[in-house]
Amino acid sequence: MSRVGLLPIPLPSGVQITNEAGLTVVKGPKGSLSRRLHPDIAIQIEGDKALCVRPTDRKDHRSIHGLTRSLLANMVTGVSQGYERRLQVMGVGYRAELVPDGLQLSVGYSHPVVMKPMEGISFEVGLDTNTRSPFIVVRGIDKETVGEQCALIRGVRPPEPYKGKGIRYAGEHVRRKAGKAGKAAGK
Repeated sequence: MSRVGLLPIPLPSGVQITNEAGLTVVKGPKGSLSRRLHPDIAIQIEGDKALCVRPTDRKDHRSIHGLTRSLLANMVTGVSQGYERRLQVMGVGYRAELVPDGLQLSVGYSHPVVMKPMEGISFEVGLDTNTRSPFIVVRGIDKETVGEQCALIRGVRPPEPYKGKGIRYAGEHVRRKAGKAGKAAGK
């Protein structure tokens, strides 16, 4: 039995869900999202809550019940509050700045790297007051698109384990390795 699938999804004021011809559309104050959810899982709206109901207890229906509920809950959260992820740029001379094309990263290559935002994504760049390192905030209403855009930005220069330089998620722990000096001391 899916415990996640049984939970009701609270609908904030201003959020509407419509399900027509297998296409589920969620509209809210921040925008509109649409997605094809599994046709067997029914969506029932009861007041200010939405429920995902499966027709039977067959294994295939049980396996998609929680997934459908999670996807729908993410859409509701996206159109009402939105999503944001924060990335830190660590390294001497590493910079991030907004340009008309999108986001320009100077992260140790011979040329700056320009990242164009995906549809529905916006960037913000600032300087962290504690570490004096730049940070990037990626905002959008679709959780998957925000995560994918962050992964593409991080992929430009992933954090390396010796000095910890690179682009990392805020709060991400990078395991550090001792270099050659650590190897020599172990004799």
